[in-house]
Amino acid sequence: MMEYIKIQFGDNFEGQCKLEKPLKEMFQSMNPIFCLSQRIWKPQMDIYETKNNIIINAEIAGVDKDDISVEVNSKAVKISGARAIKPPEETANYRLAEIQFGRFERVLYLPNPIDIENVSASFFNGFLEIKLAKLPMDRSQRIKLSYR
Repeated sequence: MMEYIKIQFGDNFEGQCKLEKPLKEMFQSMNPIFCLSQRIWKPQMDIYETKNNIIINAEIAGVDKDDISVEVNSKAVKISGARAIKPPEETANYRLAEIQFGRFERVLYLPNPIDIENVSASFFNGFLEIKLAKLPMDRSQRIKLSYR
């Protein structure tokens, strides 16, 4: 006997185990809710380390360079900005809507302390690359003792 997997649609996943929408309704033209202008999306990112650097790559195609903000401290990087909404033709009916528009923000905590004086960023073909110089972990400093 074949067992079926129950699939739920909607926001409330607790206590319901039946399909709420008829199939015909599910496959009609959908009208995406882009109007949630306060909603913040998170672009995909990669972080990797070399011997001396931490590299962050962010995929933010369609974002104007002037709409990107990068903030750095010794422990984290905050990347934020906005991708402008490209309105569809007036007569268009969406069949699929996956591209996210509006404000985005990511705060990335770094695996090593970095030298905030030695940071560079470049933007090309929809990718933001941030290069952060790591502080040497074996760095030491002699402390002078004072007398009371």
